[in-house]
Amino acid sequence: MALMITDECINCDVCEPECPNAAIYPGPDIYVIDPDLCTECKGHYDRPQCVEVCPVDCIPVNPDHIETEQQLLLKFQQLTQD
Repeated sequence: MALMITDECINCDVCEPECPNAAIYPGPDIYVIDPDLCTECKGHYDRPQCVEVCPVDCIPVNPDHIETEQQLLLKFQQLTQD
């Protein structure tokens, strides 16, 4: 389940540096999460770090990118493999 940033985002810039997969980047109006890179921090942390630091609680699960924990861990392994 990749995460997404909703239009309640205030562009505070705290989420982008917290993402261990560099999945968050500035979009035209608000920050955006790349679902191909988002693992909900599985393999890195117990909870998504962007959700932890977001002051306006605007980072829900993206209903268009539903993944199991196993799929997220596999994505983590693929992203971190050298």
